[in-house]
Amino acid sequence: MAERPLTLMAVHAHPDDEATSTGGVLARYAAEGVTTVLVTCTDGRCGDGPGGVKPGEEGHDPAAVVAMRQAELEASCATLNVTHLETLGYADSGMMGWPTNDLPGAFWTTPVADAAARLAELIRRYQPDVIVTYDENGFYGHPDHIQAHRITMAAVEQTDVPAKVYWTTVPRTAFAEFGRIMKELGVEWAEPDAAEPQLGLPDDEITTWVDTSKYGAQKFGALATHASQTENIFFLQLGQERFTELMGMETFLRVRDRTGSPTPEDDLFAGLR
Repeated sequence: MAERPLTLMAVHAHPDDEATSTGGVLARYAAEGVTTVLVTCTDGRCGDGPGGVKPGEEGHDPAAVVAMRQAELEASCATLNVTHLETLGYADSGMMGWPTNDLPGAFWTTPVADAAARLAELIRRYQPDVIVTYDENGFYGHPDHIQAHRITMAAVEQTDVPAKVYWTTVPRTAFAEFGRIMKELGVEWAEPDAAEPQLGLPDDEITTWVDTSKYGAQKFGALATHASQTENIFFLQLGQERFTELMGMETFLRVRDRTGSPTPEDDLFAGLR
């Protein structure tokens, strides 16, 4: 009997999140024969509508945005060769403090235990060796990212399936480089407020550095399928080569490990193959 292929599961909040922080690893590991599973928790209804119209503005039709973003998500998965796409279908909660946070069916208001039970069912079905999601602040404080973190960690505890769990992060030096490139391109760039919590981690605290530059074209292509969302336009304007230069290394904090493999590491599956 053939040995079961290794499996990676990425748990994300919205359509397009898969492309920015994990598009490289999804493409790389698919190319290496790993089964890749993407779980998208919300429907993206609080994203931009056609022409960049925002939620609450005239012409923003949440149902139409949901349909558009689902099609974009499926196209992104095809670009990254994702093996399985699972959508939990919770309503996008919008940014922290928006009225949509508290609407019935919003992901942010869903009891963690309920959503975690649904995710746990998927974990038992797919038996992922590695799971990737966000840190406890959802990287930048988005309520749906925070909720995705909470349900993932609860589901991991319930199932005890994955050998390794990672949180996405960015090295602090990369933010400095990003700011330099923004200024070079003539884009207004506000320096981070020292009073605000810093994003990312000091470089020496990052456990895992995965070179995905070989898959830059796929990552760029996946993000391009989500071109309806204006926050992605800047990255697309960089062009594929500059985009890959800036975002060709994906970095993670390893928070669970049963392999004993040393860190820093350059492979999410170190110790498993």
